[in-house]
Amino acid sequence: MNTTPPEPAESSGAPGRVVLLRHGQTEWATTGRHTGTTDVPLTAVGEKQAAAAGLLVGELELRTPLVISSPRSRATRTAHLAGLDVDREWDALTEWDYGDYEGLTSREIQQTVPHWTVWTHPCPGGESIDEISARADLVLSVVLPALSERDVVLVGHGHFSRALLTRWLELPVSEGKRFAMSPAAYSVLGFEHSYRQLVVHNIHPSVRTGRDREPAR
Repeated sequence: MNTTPPEPAESSGAPGRVVLLRHGQTEWATTGRHTGTTDVPLTAVGEKQAAAAGLLVGELELRTPLVISSPRSRATRTAHLAGLDVDREWDALTEWDYGDYEGLTSREIQQTVPHWTVWTHPCPGGESIDEISARADLVLSVVLPALSERDVVLVGHGHFSRALLTRWLELPVSEGKRFAMSPAAYSVLGFEHSYRQLVVHNIHPSVRTGRDREPAR
């Protein structure tokens, strides 16, 4: 994996915000299949979600945003449809590597490992929760200097975005189980009196319609 970080902007000023934007719906996501390394495209619904998410993100009036995306096509396509100009594709933003569980649903995995979740049990042949935590910390270490003069948008995936959220809040990654992240949803991370905060969370088009919820994995 290429984890060479993009060059952060260097300046001083008011703290910016981090926007976590998850990609739109995919075929695998609708059935709860764990999608890590597999490059699954957006569905037609996912493309509509991504475009609608762009309108919602536009309401944030981002300050000269630095946009960094996972290189998976479902993420880069979401960024494009949302009207975001990607400054850098970065492997460090890819989804959790599920190893032997790639393509399986939680229910299928639990047939052999009762009560399994990605937050509480290992993924044989994939990334450990400690490795995910270290990767999230790497991403945030690059993001923080850039926030002195601009906002940063990270376009990525469900589980890893939740890992980023927990590490921003200085929580263990396992606490990601307490946060939803719907397709094409965004969350905003920021500061108040120098304390890191979750400003808004899981904002997406279906919040307004009450539809298109994704099944649990």
